[in-house]
Amino acid sequence: MEDKQRKKGLNLKGGKAVFRFLIPYRSSFFLGLLLLFLSSLTTLVVPRLMGQLAGIGLADEGSTSTWELAGMTWDLMDLRTVALMLFVVFALQGVISFCKVYVFSFVSESMIRDLRIELFEHLIRLPMAFFDEERVGDLNSRISADIATIQETFTTTLGEFIRQIIVILLGLTFLLYISPDLTLVMLATFPVMVIVAVFFGRFIKNLSKRTQDSVGESNVVVQESLVGVVSVKAFTNEDYESSRYGRAVDVARSLALKSAFWRGLFSAFIIIFLFGSIAIVIGKGAMLLQSGDLEPALFFSFLLYTVMIGASFGGIASQYAAIQKAVGSVERVFEILDSPEERGKDDRTDMSDFNGDIEFRDVRFTYPTRPDVEVLKGVDMHIERGMQVAVVGRSGGGKSTLAALVMRLYQPDSGQLLFDGQPGSQWSLSSLRSRMAYVPQEIILFAGTIRDNIAYGKPDADEAEILQAAENAQVMEFVDRFEDGLETLVGDRGVQLSGGQKQRIAIARAWLKDPALLILDEATSSLDSTSENLVQKALDRLMKGRTSIVIAHRLSTIRKSDRIYVMENGQVIEEGTHDDLIAGEGAYHTLRQLQADGEVYS
Repeated sequence: MEDKQRKKGLNLKGGKAVFRFLIPYRSSFFLGLLLLFLSSLTTLVVPRLMGQLAGIGLADEGSTSTWELAGMTWDLMDLRTVALMLFVVFALQGVISFCKVYVFSFVSESMIRDLRIELFEHLIRLPMAFFDEERVGDLNSRISADIATIQETFTTTLGEFIRQIIVILLGLTFLLYISPDLTLVMLATFPVMVIVAVFFGRFIKNLSKRTQDSVGESNVVVQESLVGVVSVKAFTNEDYESSRYGRAVDVARSLALKSAFWRGLFSAFIIIFLFGSIAIVIGKGAMLLQSGDLEPALFFSFLLYTVMIGASFGGIASQYAAIQKAVGSVERVFEILDSPEERGKDDRTDMSDFNGDIEFRDVRFTYPTRPDVEVLKGVDMHIERGMQVAVVGRSGGGKSTLAALVMRLYQPDSGQLLFDGQPGSQWSLSSLRSRMAYVPQEIILFAGTIRDNIAYGKPDADEAEILQAAENAQVMEFVDRFEDGLETLVGDRGVQLSGGQKQRIAIARAWLKDPALLILDEATSSLDSTSENLVQKALDRLMKGRTSIVIAHRLSTIRKSDRIYVMENGQVIEEGTHDDLIAGEGAYHTLRQLQADGEVYS
């Protein structure tokens, strides 16, 4: 019961929230509604004139009928006059329809643009815990497929839905004017259709949301397969991935067909019901004609209005289903927008006084996705300004988690993490990170040029700064061999470059940022000896005069560190200089001996 109430609240909240993107364009939207009303009104004039054409042939000679329109009196018993009026109405309807389509397209495209921008801006500001629980393929599906569904609804479906309602309401008004008795006969079946539509709408909305979720699952398979295409090919798992994708697509197809079946069944029910009603109306109308209580022209108009209203009811069935599908998409999108962003103090933006002093005080931490596994167990560590500190230990000991906490990608469960003696919560997240640079083991480059990827560290950097950073990071050593130099395209995720080349670009990016705190997470562990030598030279130059945290497996790269912390099972078990730790013959000495013997401890 509580879950249903929560979902209902989310439905209402999401439904209302999406309309806030309409507020800046409300004038254009109301203009569109006015055009929609005029278009519906001109459409409803047509059956009256069509009925009059039929009535002219059946009327007695000398019959007269006039219509006051636009300040003029029109003779409705003159064939040419009625034909001219039809031409005028059709021309007017064409102009109004064009304007209506353009105005609604302008409104929908504009509000969807705003929604896309806000969704993406919010998405990239969500905490890492959110991305730990969500999959990239599913998020991509929400940004693309779900928003496309919402866009289609606001561009065409919603307008047509409103138009059909206007046609039904005005049509019923005309029918009551023509013959109240005949109208009441037609309306006798109306409550049944309303009840069926309500129950159907709830069912199709849930089914459509499940369909969208299954499409997201198939997108996840595509995303994972393309990102890991090297592994797919190395293990000759093309058939396996194709089968996995096929199963996901089959589920989406099954749900889509189920949705189509019920929509078709509902449409069939509406059509059968409507045509049955029309048959009853014709029978009743024939009786009124025989008794002389209804003119032939009005009877033909009544039939045309009835057919038009019936078609509108039939159209509403599919449009209502499409709107319910869009509601499901809105829910999925606003699940992201309702997720809280990273929290940090925002009133401190000047980080020029940040010295790079970091202190852990009895810090404990568990990942939100693994609450039963404590990764850090009371870590105490002090990294003074300008120190080069190394953190070593076996995999799973908590080294990379320390770096993630320093960058405030996560918050400690208990204990304190201090920056220049102040708790991290007292610093603005963006300002704090703006004084840090991070060089990971697996470098992710963006699909642009080498220049673009270096400038990512400081987007407003001038040419001289970019060239200096590239020179300092040994990037020019290989760039000069490329025909396009810094304008060389790196390919998707940097596939056109070697590991060492990507590492040096990442170092140049960090250099350009000129950070107070530098974090190196196993930046040379996957390189060959030649590349490692070049990268290490660049790193040594980069670390000079900065607070540096180096997470390393290869102990040869950290011999000159001011302090070395050895971690095991989430705790610091040793600390000191290289010489002190070797002399102590503890865990560090053992790791050093294992590497000297060629064994792998990572």
